[in-house]
Amino acid sequence: MSNTMKENKMGTMPVNKLLINMALPMMISMLVQALYNIVDSIFVARISEEALTAVSMAFPMQNLMIGVAGGVGVGTNALLSRALGEGRHEEADKMAVHGIFITACSYIIFLAIGLFFAREFFVIQGANEVIADYGYDYLSVILIVSFGCLFQMIFERLLQATGRTFYSMITQGTGAIINIILDPILIFGLFGAPKLGIVGAAVATVAGQIVAAVMAVIFNIKVNKEIHITFKGFRPSGKRICNILFIGIPSVIMMAIGSAMTFCMNKILVVFTSTAVAVFGVYFKLQSFAFMPIFGMNSGMVPIIAFNYGAKREDRVIQTLKLAVMYAEIIMILFMIAVQIFPVPMLSIFSASSDMIRMGVPALRTISISFIFAGICIICSSFFQALGSSIYSMFVSFVRQIIFLVPCAYIFSRTGNVNLVWWAWPIAELASVALSVFFFVRVKKKKFGFMEQ
Repeated sequence: MSNTMKENKMGTMPVNKLLINMALPMMISMLVQALYNIVDSIFVARISEEALTAVSMAFPMQNLMIGVAGGVGVGTNALLSRALGEGRHEEADKMAVHGIFITACSYIIFLAIGLFFAREFFVIQGANEVIADYGYDYLSVILIVSFGCLFQMIFERLLQATGRTFYSMITQGTGAIINIILDPILIFGLFGAPKLGIVGAAVATVAGQIVAAVMAVIFNIKVNKEIHITFKGFRPSGKRICNILFIGIPSVIMMAIGSAMTFCMNKILVVFTSTAVAVFGVYFKLQSFAFMPIFGMNSGMVPIIAFNYGAKREDRVIQTLKLAVMYAEIIMILFMIAVQIFPVPMLSIFSASSDMIRMGVPALRTISISFIFAGICIICSSFFQALGSSIYSMFVSFVRQIIFLVPCAYIFSRTGNVNLVWWAWPIAELASVALSVFFFVRVKKKKFGFMEQ
């Protein structure tokens, strides 16, 4: 066993304890993130249903931005952890610096979108003038000041790559709490603050992200001793950039596919009524309570798998995967039961009108059936990414959302019955879990056959 294996807990600690140790802080921080997403929408809903609809229609662009940051982070994290597992510390440092460089380039793109294309994004989704005005006010701030979100994510990924997920929990939790506190103050003008309305929600969001980003940078400098970040003499390496993007771009594309799906669903649903779009937006907020903890577990799982794959420890890789799937399914099933029993209270916290409750109850109950399959798909997706087979994650995401979900939703919408549209989710998720299992068998045979040799 190498010195790196002896020194790093990812190669020595019992797997179940390690996964909990790595993932639990991230799951807690993600739950806080989910809470702030919901609180954000609760306060926006008190402005008007149009404001809530605008935030829902802004989601595809926000999702794309998070996807870009997450994709760069996944690529950087996987390669950095693998380099550490192989004992190549200098290469790990260079991967970290290149991940930060790519993130800076990404910000320029979203800044331009925020400055020149924010309002058009709502118009092409079919938003009326009131919703488009609300949407522009909200999204332009989010994008122009997106450097906080982007740099927060990459520096948190660097902490996660070396097993310091506790510090990621602190940064994410702090950012989310700041957002929650500032939301009502800036939206409604409390304590002498200006009453900014929906702009206040956006300002609260970016303020929390900037504080979290600064904290993540400081933690990397102070406590992340396995990585040394310096831009002295830095010259971009095309090979390293391509390697990061090769793993990360499929993740970006998956999020882009998700954004395209949401965009298309908004256009399908707005034909019925803007209330249907609001219901769809509320579902996305509520599902984050189930999905965010699993994404947090993924953040803890990926460096464990990447490290042990680099160290040629197949037993620890497979054991990590099995435990992650088990925990994910428990979370998803419990949340599905909660949605089936309490749909009205869940909708009511968003100041839902009687029409919104009437439409939302069957929507939530139908869509939540898909949670049974979603946990397996999410874990398998991160497993593929950790082993450098991100193309499979991308393909599963494409099939689920573009081949099944959107076409099924459109076909069902032609009946004129919006309740049928929601059945597109269980159908699509069932197809994606079958494909995920197929690709898992393929990856295991290819990757671990090579490892044994």
